[in-house]
Amino acid sequence: MATDSDDLYIVVINHEEQYSIWPVGRPIPLGWEAVGEPRDRAACLDYIEETWTDMRPLSLRRHMAER
Repeated sequence: MATDSDDLYIVVINHEEQYSIWPVGRPIPLGWEAVGEPRDRAACLDYIEETWTDMRPLSLRRHMAER
């Protein structure tokens, strides 16, 4: 039987400032942390689209800035 939380996700971010979504109720993988509150899949993807404007990993952005 499905519960309300089955359709909720959280946005997660890793140390390279890369984003993904993760189902609520499942342990977040090592190296990732939650950003914001649980929401539906579409809202999570909208948040990522608005927030993650530079797809390059953080380490690459830093390397390029040092040049």
